[in-house]
Amino acid sequence: MTMKPIETHAEAALAELEAALGHRFARPELLERALTHRSVAHDQAAQAAQAAEAADGSVPTRLHNERLEFLGDAVLGLIIAEELFNQHPDWQEGELTRVRSQLVSRHHMAEVAAAIGLGSHLRLSRGEDRGGLRRKATVLSNTMEAVLAALFLDGGLDPVREFVRVSVMGEAAEELARELLSGAALGNYKSALQELLQATHAGSPVYRVKGESGPDHRKHFLVEVCLKTEDDGHGTPLARGVGTTKKHAEQEAARRALAKLRAATAAQPPDDAADEPDEELDSEEREQTA
Repeated sequence: MTMKPIETHAEAALAELEAALGHRFARPELLERALTHRSVAHDQAAQAAQAAEAADGSVPTRLHNERLEFLGDAVLGLIIAEELFNQHPDWQEGELTRVRSQLVSRHHMAEVAAAIGLGSHLRLSRGEDRGGLRRKATVLSNTMEAVLAALFLDGGLDPVREFVRVSVMGEAAEELARELLSGAALGNYKSALQELLQATHAGSPVYRVKGESGPDHRKHFLVEVCLKTEDDGHGTPLARGVGTTKKHAEQEAARRALAKLRAATAAQPPDDAADEPDEELDSEEREQTA
């Protein structure tokens, strides 16, 4: 039987991703589910619900990747903790924790996803596909976690461990180790921002929670960092950040503020540049302020 062109293309795309992951799936449906955004599942469920209800009154389960994200997050944390523990026997708990937090961060996992071209394999509804969701850091990092869960369910810890060693840790882990040994802040962007503002006598940073979303086991917080001066009662907004805890969101906001301030210093922009909208925030993050 001759395959339809669309089916051949889909199989070739999955084979390309399997090659990037270094694993041939015995159950490719796991990988397909990991790549399925909730927008597609909701559309499919709505279309199928009418037929199911007409037949026996049941409503089909929505198959998307959010449950896999939950599992993948845990598996990723375990593998990185194990690798750091074995590779750096001289590190204490605080050092291990700081490096791990950088490696599992949304920003880094989105970079890993982009490096293997994961965005092109996402299964999105037509509306979301037109909205540029394939390039959003939140979607990329969450999907990467779901794919790691699919790897684990299909092949156990070994294929996950190999991918994490090469693609998640690799040079990034070595660079973080060098940074740690040099005595640098290692991702403590809040301290770095505080030091920069103090050195320029610009004021002090103030962090405010602007919104939160998600279920209790996977909360996301939106935090805004403002520049507080003696004569400014509210503070000038510098940047916003999102994280799974308030502390992580504050660090992400500080990271973005640092990047903007350093770029502004280099380019010497107009004085009101800090008031411009934070273009890095994606649509999902902006919704949290609603």
